[in-house]
Amino acid sequence: MAVDWDALVHGPVAATFGEPVLYAPAAGGTFSISGIFDEAYTEVQVLDGVPVSSVKPVMGVRLAQFPAPPEPDDTLTIERTGTTYVVANVNPDGHGWAKLMLNWVSG
Repeated sequence: MAVDWDALVHGPVAATFGEPVLYAPAAGGTFSISGIFDEAYTEVQVLDGVPVSSVKPVMGVRLAQFPAPPEPDDTLTIERTGTTYVVANVNPDGHGWAKLMLNWVSG
């Protein structure tokens, strides 16, 4: 039996913790989504046996909200703060959720 991740997990998580975001694909247009923003997400990588960490903003999103998959160079504005970010990388989890790795633009 397949699990409906969007209905059972992603939807309720986004409804509880998400906040309004205006999303603008690089190809044009805008639409509203809900996302879970973390300003200080820590990413750790091991390079030549040495751990290297960096702190960057990230937005967790339900992929079901997008008419086309999110892409690098898309932008998003967090409505609460008016802060705009550009998507640097999209990391889908394979179950309908993705982490959008962000770079600050303005706000």
